[in-house]
Amino acid sequence: MTDAVYPQCKIETERFLNPENTERILNKIVEIPGIRRVIINGPNIPQVIPYGPARGVPNPHKARGTIMVGGEEVDLRVQVGTILLELEDKDVIPKIRSACEEVFTTMAFGMKEGRFMRSTPTQTDYAKYGPNADTMMYGIVDPKNKTGPSILQGNK
Repeated sequence: MTDAVYPQCKIETERFLNPENTERILNKIVEIPGIRRVIINGPNIPQVIPYGPARGVPNPHKARGTIMVGGEEVDLRVQVGTILLELEDKDVIPKIRSACEEVFTTMAFGMKEGRFMRSTPTQTDYAKYGPNADTMMYGIVDPKNKTGPSILQGNK
């Protein structure tokens, strides 16, 4: 793991978030100035059933869909269990905790500070984006994903 230039924190909930709670927390987070990157993690929700007798049939999973975050549509392709944040400085952390306390009223959550995202390119980053890749893309590459990440252009 490499040294991160910016502080990072991780929000973990006791259970996977439904799309409504995901939308609420992400909208609270994007309003907070000083957040550089947000990555949502969780198990993939395939668009079509990948195997078994229903192979190729559209997947009617209720957690897959489109949410509105910061006025932009975001295709929710994972069942959100973890939110990773890269911050400009540590002064933002109490605001993030306050936003989480507003949204997660019926479930427990935890916040940790540490290094959770890469700050230098991996071989996968290099292979997918080349030597002149945007530094904001480091560590968020999924080599199997054909569509690429959803990127919101926030205010800094």
